Amino acid sequence: MGKEESYVCPRCGNRDPRYFGVIGGRVYCRKCISFVGAKAARLPSVPKEVRLNLRYSLSEEQKGISDKVVYNFRHGIDTLVYAVCGSGKTEISYGVISYAMEHGLSVGFALPRRDVVIELYWRLKDAFPLNRVVAVYGGHTSCLEGDVVVLTTHQLYRYHRYFDLLVMDEIDAFPFKGNDTLIAFYKASLRGHCLMMSATPSKEILSEYKKPGHDIQELRTRFHKNPIPVPSIVYRPSFGQPFYIVRWLMKFGRLSKPCLVFVPSIAKSQELYEFTSLFLKRGNYVNSRREERDLVIDSFKKGLTGYLITTSVLERGVTIRDLQVLVMGADSQRVYSSSTLIQIAGRAGRKSDAPTGEVVFLSEKETEGMRNAIDEIRFCNTFL
Repeated sequence: MGKEESYVCPRCGNRDPRYFGVIGGRVYCRKCISFVGAKAARLPSVPKEVRLNLRYSLSEEQKGISDKVVYNFRHGIDTLVYAVCGSGKTEISYGVISYAMEHGLSVGFALPRRDVVIELYWRLKDAFPLNRVVAVYGGHTSCLEGDVVVLTTHQLYRYHRYFDLLVMDEIDAFPFKGNDTLIAFYKASLRGHCLMMSATPSKEILSEYKKPGHDIQELRTRFHKNPIPVPSIVYRPSFGQPFYIVRWLMKFGRLSKPCLVFVPSIAKSQELYEFTSLFLKRGNYVNSRREERDLVIDSFKKGLTGYLITTSVLERGVTIRDLQVLVMGADSQRVYSSSTLIQIAGRAGRKSDAPTGEVVFLSEKETEGMRNAIDEIRFCNTFL
């Protein structure tokens, strides 16, 4: 290819010559060529009035971490909040978001998945009623600037050297995890400092945040101080699992408790729903290709649907009162790592007025991922 063999893409940092081409004498990068569109314009650095509308008071532990995050930000230190599912990570970030806005700084809150961005957008609008919160994701990019920009990690390319404070949640989730292009966009979007948040950070992230200029704040308990539901393993051959699921759904249907059933593939979500719908009403299914996915999810959240069969699109960002959770084919190691199973189990027992719930790993055999997930949840419960 000539000189482009040593070329470094200025947008995504790619160095691999296999991803470069030449048109009209100019080098282009195939890794990031699809990221096109308007770029955000910097807003004037004007201090904003902030009135935080917090629905409940932070616990002493949460308040201590929140204050430490603000202190770190003021002193140029990046922070990783390593906290269990349901610990109130989002609420912990409100303190530093408030501080940044009050000082006229640009604020971003990035997550890998569109569904979670939409849900967080409404939460932040409620938390900061005086401020302009905007959501930016695929198909929703007409407004790029606001006091707080909530966006998918794919959209970070629009914000070069833009954010004085960037909150990054669910950094261990697909499609951000291990994606060199998205990681490059994240780094390039920073003008100031970041707050990373995760219940299951990788060893690489933990190692990075042990270096000078970084700090790790840990929170091993949920905000309501009840244990995280520990999954049980139920062994069934694959052909018998749909029958077990029907009986399981019937049990909680009689108790009027909502249920999420996770499946390892898009095809399996529709296939299992067609089977369960022969026996049960008020159900539905969802996956990344499902039309009107948002409406299906919203109906479940509102209690109009009794159970929902889902792929991993709902492993994060879902908080529903009294939710019961089952993972079909939990021994599918290509799909269910220990961190994924921890996140899925973390959907249960998130509300203070309903802190318990059943979590079932339905499988033919036990895997290392299943065992590690259960051990980690039990370990976190020892901090109560």
